[in-house]
Amino acid sequence: MKERLRRTMMFLPGNNPGMLTDAHIYKPDSIMIDLEDAVSINQKDAARMLVYHALKTIDYGNVERVVRINGLDTPYGEEDIRAVVSAGVDVVRLPKTDTAQDIIDVDKIITEVEEELGCVGRTLMMAAIESATGVLNAVEIAQASPRMMGIALGAEDYVTNLKTTRSSHGWELFAARSQIVLAARNAGIACFDTVNSNLNDMEQFEREVQFIKDLGFDGKSVIHPNQISVVNKIYTPTEKEINSAIKIIAGAKEAERKGSGVISVDGKMVDGPIIVRAERTLELAVASGILSEEDIHEL
Repeated sequence: MKERLRRTMMFLPGNNPGMLTDAHIYKPDSIMIDLEDAVSINQKDAARMLVYHALKTIDYGNVERVVRINGLDTPYGEEDIRAVVSAGVDVVRLPKTDTAQDIIDVDKIITEVEEELGCVGRTLMMAAIESATGVLNAVEIAQASPRMMGIALGAEDYVTNLKTTRSSHGWELFAARSQIVLAARNAGIACFDTVNSNLNDMEQFEREVQFIKDLGFDGKSVIHPNQISVVNKIYTPTEKEINSAIKIIAGAKEAERKGSGVISVDGKMVDGPIIVRAERTLELAVASGILSEEDIHEL
C-alpha cells in the first residue's frame, strides 16, 4: 500500500498514565497525546516527563504516536519538542499555527535534536489550524517543511476567533474545512477534521463524519473510543465498492502487461483518476481487515 491510513486520531491528555498506557488497545490509527490545553500550567513539566517515558517504554504497535506540544510562544514549547523527539515520537503537532514561519521555527529545533541523536529526518510534523489567519495561510503552512505529514482543523479556537459558536449543522466550519482540504491536497499531505465532543448524539456524529469524508478529509480527530468504530465504519468501503475496485486494478494491470493504454471494465472506459480512487478503496479495505496485502498483490 502506498500511504499510511489515518482515519482516526484519538486525543489523550498527557498527564493521564492510565490513558497513555491503554489507548492503543482501541486501535485508533493514531493517538495524539496532548501537552497543551489538556494539561494545566502547574503540571506541564510532570506531563512532559510522563509522556517521554511512555514513548520510550510502551509498545503501541502500529498505532502512530503524535504529541501536541505547547507553542514556542510559551515557556514550555521548546522543552516539549526536545523531550518528545528524543523519545522517538512519530509526529510533532503544532497548536494554533498561523503562519509558515511557525512550522519553520519548530522544524529548526527538531533538526537540532535529531542531529545530536544522529537521526535527521526521522520526525514528522503536523499543524493544527485554529484561526482565520491560519486558514488563510493554510496553503503556505502545508508546504512549509518536508516534514509536514498533515494539517488539522481546531474548531473551538477557530469559531471563537470568528466570533461565532459550534452548531449541529456545522456551516460555520465549511469554509475552513474546504480550505484545509484544498491546502493539504495541493501539498500532497493528509488533512484531519476537528473533534466532536457531543458524545450523547452519535447519529449527528455519524452524519458529520460522512460529510467530512465526502469533503475529502483523510480522517477525524476523536476524543472517545466509541467514536472510533463510527469513523471506521464510514471509511470502510462497501462490498460493491471493493469488487469494483478489484476489477479496475486487475484491468489496469492486464492492460499494462499487454502494453495497452486503453482500459475497459464492465464495458466502461477507465482512466487515471478512476484507478487512483480504486487504489484508495483497496487501501481502506486492507486497513479495515476486509482484504489482506496478499490479496492486493495477487491481482
